[in-house]
Amino acid sequence: MPHVTSPARVRRGQRSASREGRAALMLAAAAVLYNSWVLELVLPTGLDSRHSYVSELYAADQPFRVLFGSIEALCAALVMVAALLAGRRCPGGRWARAGWASVLALGMSSWGDVLLPMRCAPSVEWGCDAVHPWHTATSALAHLFLFASMVFFSVASVVGHPRLPLIRRWGVRVLAAAMTTAVSTVGPLFGHPGWHGIPQRAHLLLVGVWFALLATELTSLAATASPGGSRHGERHLERRLREGQGTAPSPGHRHAERLPGRLLLKVRQTRPRTRE
Repeated sequence: MPHVTSPARVRRGQRSASREGRAALMLAAAAVLYNSWVLELVLPTGLDSRHSYVSELYAADQPFRVLFGSIEALCAALVMVAALLAGRRCPGGRWARAGWASVLALGMSSWGDVLLPMRCAPSVEWGCDAVHPWHTATSALAHLFLFASMVFFSVASVVGHPRLPLIRRWGVRVLAAAMTTAVSTVGPLFGHPGWHGIPQRAHLLLVGVWFALLATELTSLAATASPGGSRHGERHLERRLREGQGTAPSPGHRHAERLPGRLLLKVRQTRPRTRE
């Protein structure tokens, strides 16, 4: 008897796949926009990328502050909306939910970076202090929530369900590299400027990689959540049951995949054997 998926289940799968698909697209776009600093390679910003913070590009007195500030704000908005979409009934348990909450807070902190910019560019203005209290605070929060999201999703990739294979393989590595590059940028905050621009831009590239990993995992989850993906998984389980028992599963076994592991084992052990 062919497996029949109820219309309600189809609609739920379609809505879930649509949410995760849109969130994946937004995070992929954010991965690109988060590295808008590459535009300084073709624009006369007057800043030396080796010795300047990226935040200086949209400091209050810089000529391209509107351009870079707008891109940063758009990126933050995409991250926040993606986190809200993906975090709604997200699989992976409490660790994944904490991860999406951290991504949401990261977007909010990045938005604060734009609303509270640096007053001037310390790398080219000798009288400009590198520490701008409110901007420094929002940047510190952005780093905190970024690292928190990496930690939470890395844990979810191990203990949660479904598994997140890409994050399980690369999450801790990206976290270690991102933390190393972030620490390498704090020199000007302690009176030791110079060469902090290179590790910061490497850090932003790693943030883009992190967003791309999240987008890829969401794309995989969207494919699984779609009606076609669900039916494929159910047919695969039914085939495995048939191979294990040597006979076709009974109607009750068609929904056995919904049972916990112990109950499934008990059902299979108590099922009457077919006489030869």
